[in-house]
Amino acid sequence: MTRPPVRRLAAALAAYAIAMFLLLPYAEMVVTALRPADELLSPGYLPSRFDFHNFTTIWSTGLGGNLSASLIVAGGATLVVLAVALPAAYYTARRKFRGRSLFLLLVLATQMFQPAAMLVGIQREFIKFDFATPLISLILVNAGFNLAFAIWILNAYFSTIPFELEQAAMLDGTSRFGAFVRISLRLAMPGIVTAAIFTFIAAWNEFIVALTLTLGASSDRQPLTVGINNYIGVYSIDWGHLFAGSVIATVPVIVLFAAIEGRVVSGLTAGSIK
Repeated sequence: MTRPPVRRLAAALAAYAIAMFLLLPYAEMVVTALRPADELLSPGYLPSRFDFHNFTTIWSTGLGGNLSASLIVAGGATLVVLAVALPAAYYTARRKFRGRSLFLLLVLATQMFQPAAMLVGIQREFIKFDFATPLISLILVNAGFNLAFAIWILNAYFSTIPFELEQAAMLDGTSRFGAFVRISLRLAMPGIVTAAIFTFIAAWNEFIVALTLTLGASSDRQPLTVGINNYIGVYSIDWGHLFAGSVIATVPVIVLFAAIEGRVVSGLTAGSIK
């Protein structure tokens, strides 16, 4: 094989260096979670031995319930966002109705409001609703604050799909809804995956609203971000369980990316019409 050009080699080395730099905090998190308790203040980067005690005992602290609560909140918010954003984005992409630009502008303007700025009103509102579980409140709040981005990204994808493809399907006997499901949804899959990932991760990492709306709830019904924060006490910090819980919290996101990464395929409409 011929020697690669100098620029390509330099770009590859720079990419590897940046990747290693970005992975260092995660490596430190894993090493600290596996570090024995008597070596937490050791100056060495690697411990003398790896101890899995933190990973085996953390489940007795209620982390399993926190993990289930986060999966319910993040998964439920993602489903609600997709159920609302898909028809809204499709309609705004296909219909040139009066006030369309204003509607999209108002949708985008909602991204200016942070949950922390409206936290008191959100809490009072859901207290009056008196839901049986605060997880329903968290699903609705996370869905509401991620809906604008999903509508915008899906509107952009639906706008790039030629309407002639749907017309061809309808000429073959497919209904409008059938053309939407069989043609537009499949071709907009990269946008759908992007919106789903963004919503899931945003709901998975949310802390302020989750901490406020789950006050008074049992610790095993609090999301993972709140559960991990409970390892930080007033006078001491459980570093072992704190880092072990952080490692466990990254696993569902990694699994999500690994499961749907293959569906992110761009350029599906290239050459489909003349």
